[in-house]
Amino acid sequence: MDTLTYWNDTWHEGNPAILGPRDHAFWLGSMVFDGGRAFEGCGPDLDLHAERVVRSAKVLGLKPTKTAGEILALMHEGVRRFGPKAELYVRPMFWATKGGPGPISVDPASTQFLLCVYHSPMRAGTPLTLGLCHTIRRPTPESAPTMAKASCLYPNSSRGVAEILERGFNNGVVLDSAGNVAETCSSNIFLAKDGVVATPVPNGSFLAGITRNRTVTLLRNAGVRVDERTVTLPELDDADEIFTTGNAGKVQPVSRYESRDLQPGPIARQAHELYMAWSRTQRVI
Repeated sequence: MDTLTYWNDTWHEGNPAILGPRDHAFWLGSMVFDGGRAFEGCGPDLDLHAERVVRSAKVLGLKPTKTAGEILALMHEGVRRFGPKAELYVRPMFWATKGGPGPISVDPASTQFLLCVYHSPMRAGTPLTLGLCHTIRRPTPESAPTMAKASCLYPNSSRGVAEILERGFNNGVVLDSAGNVAETCSSNIFLAKDGVVATPVPNGSFLAGITRNRTVTLLRNAGVRVDERTVTLPELDDADEIFTTGNAGKVQPVSRYESRDLQPGPIARQAHELYMAWSRTQRVI
């Protein structure tokens, strides 16, 4: 079994056909999702992912049909069906099927829910390379639903990924509208200099991820100074270490940024080890 999807109160194996061409989400993008992880029988912060998808739905004008508690229970059930050795992505989603009274508005009463759990190998701790994205920037809250994990935000990121892959990097650094560092195309970013860690302060242009926030807490509890502040582009050229956090790879050190070769350093290693050790206390199976 590769994929398990809960939809219409039933578990389905595989990738069921769900959207039709007239569904609002199909052609107007009224869809939100979240992405948690399960591995070694553990599900770190799945409760927070369940809570965030509910918040995201409300930001987009949807009416959630499941509570965070109900979603968490389904997450645990889905993970258990795969067994303790599986490395899984756990993705709840809400979307609208009908339009509202306005020309392109959503009908909140048409909101639907699904949960998709599928095999997705972990890349935690694996070094990656970063380049600077020149083709995209993060939007402002006035120009896009940046406070939601909304599907409509991701085509812009995929444009950045296309640019960065063509240049031979794994991922790209994306700036905000003011020209400061926001995140990568698909994860949050940290740098370390002289033993002090910095990560961009949430300014409404990007989501401060659940893995990011957990990593900040774990490092601070271990006595590492972590500053959430404005990060400028020249700081990446001068950093001793750069690393990223996100659900695909959790904590990953950066081995090259543009033309700079970087050795995975002690703080990135510590962050990875702290996160993995804490995750193993979050048993689902």
